[in-house]
Amino acid sequence: MEITLLGTGAPAGLPRPDCPCAVCASALGPDARAATAVLVDGVLLLDLTPGAAFAAARAGRSLGGVRQVLLSHPHDGPPVEVPAGLPAPVRVPDGRELTLLTGHRVRALAMDAGGTGYAVTGPDGQRLLYLPRGSAPAGLEQATAESYPMVLADVVGRPDALARLRAVGSVGPTTDVVAVHLDHDVPPGPELRRRLAAAGARAVPDGTTLVVGAYEEVPDVPRRALVLGGARSGKSVEAERRLEAFPEVLYVATGGTRGGDTEWAERVSAHRERRPASWRTTETTDLVPLLAQDGPPLLIDCLSLWLTDVMDGVGAWDDAEWAGGGEKALRERVRELAEAVRRTRRTVVAVSNEVGSGIVPATASGRRYRDELGRLNALFAEECEQVLLIVAGQAVVLRG
Repeated sequence: MEITLLGTGAPAGLPRPDCPCAVCASALGPDARAATAVLVDGVLLLDLTPGAAFAAARAGRSLGGVRQVLLSHPHDGPPVEVPAGLPAPVRVPDGRELTLLTGHRVRALAMDAGGTGYAVTGPDGQRLLYLPRGSAPAGLEQATAESYPMVLADVVGRPDALARLRAVGSVGPTTDVVAVHLDHDVPPGPELRRRLAAAGARAVPDGTTLVVGAYEEVPDVPRRALVLGGARSGKSVEAERRLEAFPEVLYVATGGTRGGDTEWAERVSAHRERRPASWRTTETTDLVPLLAQDGPPLLIDCLSLWLTDVMDGVGAWDDAEWAGGGEKALRERVRELAEAVRRTRRTVVAVSNEVGSGIVPATASGRRYRDELGRLNALFAEECEQVLLIVAGQAVVLRG
């Protein structure tokens, strides 16, 4: 089964008409995208968009052989002219299955936010899943879920859709996940590719033809990543974003509850509210056993608070205790953590503060903490496939 992506953008396209934003201003050449539409084997068109016939011609295809046009969402934009000879577009009721004379079978899937998803099986038995913009499958059950060699989905807008598909086995390590319905939420080019790769997905230019089931270089999701940044840089948001497309994440909060501290409680609450409901949370600084266990991905937020707890435990704030064995005990704990990261089989994303680039702490204990955090970050980074530095909400890739 062969598909041609006539468009890969949001309904308004990219750049949006008359939009002055920086993303639209830089969406040029291969980064410019028409509204998403997919031509399957030249006989099935998923979503009819303005200029579909011209888009097909630019891709070296024709709509002359199309026998069925299916819509995935209610059309609320300007009227779309149906090219001459093309069947009238229809939406298939949820759960209904169509069989085309060409041997293609299409099953309509219910979505959680309106629209209709389509599972397409070709005459060769290959399967394709196409999801509408802003939606995820509703009511998926592992016992009845099918696996798909290729999935076309709104990865940027609904990363949780991938998490649901992964949870039931519909998306596996070799599934080619292609992002469609792309809008001006993410800068095009390297930043878009980086974010999609973290979710195990990719984007392709309009007009690209893909073969369903053919081996593709599916983005290799880094198993261990360290996200560094200063205060309010966006490092926690970046770390959380990296795991949004994966189910059953264990969020490891190393800061505790700090009873009576209202401002701290508000910070913790803000973090919880933006995390997916399917994630679990544990409050602990005992990271080595977690890293040694098998289980879902870990998001550790953050190493700087872990270090504070360890330094409390070894008496690092007192010069005499530090010199009398505290320094040696701290280095041993840090070494144990680095070795646990090296041996772990789990996916791990850790957050830490990048300090020491500005004001020198006024106290010896403050300078000690700054120095030890720098050492911890360096050792942890050595064990990670990917290291990012977040500055003003922008990610700079240091490794990977």
